[in-house]
Amino acid sequence: MLEEYGIKMVTLDLPFRLNHVNCFVAESENGVQVIDAGLHNEHTVRRWEKELEGKKVTDILITHYHPDHFGFAGALQQRTGARISMSQIDAKAGLDAWQESFLDDLTNNYKLAGIPGDDANDMIVNTKEFVPLVTPYPEINHYFVEGELLQIGKYEYEVIQTPGHSDGLVTFYNKEKNILLSTDHILPRITPNISYWFHGDPNPLGNYLKSLDKIKQLDVDLVVPSHGKPFYGGNERIDEIIAHHDERLDTLLDGIKGGCTVYEASEKLFQKKLTIHESRFAIGETLAHLEYLRAEGKCERELIDGNYRYSS
Repeated sequence: MLEEYGIKMVTLDLPFRLNHVNCFVAESENGVQVIDAGLHNEHTVRRWEKELEGKKVTDILITHYHPDHFGFAGALQQRTGARISMSQIDAKAGLDAWQESFLDDLTNNYKLAGIPGDDANDMIVNTKEFVPLVTPYPEINHYFVEGELLQIGKYEYEVIQTPGHSDGLVTFYNKEKNILLSTDHILPRITPNISYWFHGDPNPLGNYLKSLDKIKQLDVDLVVPSHGKPFYGGNERIDEIIAHHDERLDTLLDGIKGGCTVYEASEKLFQKKLTIHESRFAIGETLAHLEYLRAEGKCERELIDGNYRYSS
């Protein structure tokens, strides 16, 4: 499907329940561009060696700073000498998120969220395990700006900032073919994780919903995501994602009557057994929904015995 656009999808394995990430190679006159890079692990190294054998990599386009997109970028840059582009917001986040000073803040953040001590310690250990998967860090040569035009494969794409899943996530849109490289902004079968951890955008879910509306105005035909297969009908999927979040917000409003911590609220939203890695995302997403409700004036937050408690 994507060959007609001069783009090849490269699907890399991930060691999580979300077991893959779609990266891309786009042909150009001077060589190839790589869009997102995967984790820095042995599988990724071997796969890129095979995919890029005999090719000159001129550019690496990173859509956001999460490890499965950003992780191998620095090592791939060192191997190829390619120029790296990403948003300035996420470039900073990618260089900060696994520093000791940032990791040290997790203890207090997890305390505020009411996470039991053993679980909090396990989450910190899990976060630190990502350090070798995202290093060496890349040198960012260019920052994407809203409305910037760039050639990807056979067509020109507009850079569209779509904060939510990360504060600086970008997508790429070609008007002529009405195609969106949606990265993690719009996915076909699951809803992107929208998390908050007492830093960055204080209302990521609010901005995510605004970003969905922004893309909805384009009425995109073909959506090419970073997880799952390309699909048609962008607006239908956007409506489904919005309905999902509306349902979750209603569930939370009912669940926090009388007051509860973020951890307690998370258990009401996510009732299946989760790994520690998945629990980090679940609690972050619960917090993002609670902060959205608080911004809308639908719930209140109090600090009691070192824990934030939310009540509707």
